Amino acid sequence: MKTVYRGKTKNVLLDDVNNNYFLLFKDTATGENGVFDPGANTVGGSVFGKGKIGLAISKYFFDIMETNDIPTHYLDANLEQCLMKVRHITVPTLEFVLRYYTAGSMCRRFTLQQGIPFDPPYLEVTLKDDAQGDPLISERLCILKGLLKEGEYDQALNLLVKVGAVLRRELKEFGLTLIDFKVEFGFDEKRKIYLADEITPDIWRVQDKSGNIPNQIDCAKLILDKINNKNSTTSPTHITSPNDAY
Repeated sequence: MKTVYRGKTKNVLLDDVNNNYFLLFKDTATGENGVFDPGANTVGGSVFGKGKIGLAISKYFFDIMETNDIPTHYLDANLEQCLMKVRHITVPTLEFVLRYYTAGSMCRRFTLQQGIPFDPPYLEVTLKDDAQGDPLISERLCILKGLLKEGEYDQALNLLVKVGAVLRRELKEFGLTLIDFKVEFGFDEKRKIYLADEITPDIWRVQDKSGNIPNQIDCAKLILDKINNKNSTTSPTHITSPNDAY
């Protein structure tokens, strides 16, 4: 397979013999100055086993999204090789952000206190451009730049709200309050929309019952434990951490 795109935490691979696409989950994590942060635009370090655990968590949540009638690009997963087989879709350089509470960059941009609730949730779309700091982008500019077609901006935001409702409910069952998250959407040749990329602690910010906001590394271990405990009561499936990496 050849690498067609290299990202901070994942690579996109193409099996050009069978024309199959895969995401390779890497052990790298975003952050700055040695501090892990899912909202950062740089790689903050590497943790052995992170890729495998991230793929296991993504598999779990993508399956849940599909059962809730949310179309995703997920097709299959090979945990040992850290590979997720995905649909061939076009993913614009956009991130769709949903906020249930003020946090992170929003507080810095608008001088807001952390933790102010939003009801209904606050929606944002940002351009994926590290050099420009992922600026906010409007529907008109998305169409002007050829990133989206007419009507797709609102279509994506409507699906974002549905994704948030499912994700918020599932994390609440794990004793976690969803603060905010960001996802990507893609389109097939008929312009059908799909939830893309990943669903891991790399895309969300949560708060536990003690009021702590765990970084994506600690949160991944917590989520994996919760998934395994849930699976132990419903099915024999059990996902193991590689060599107790965390």
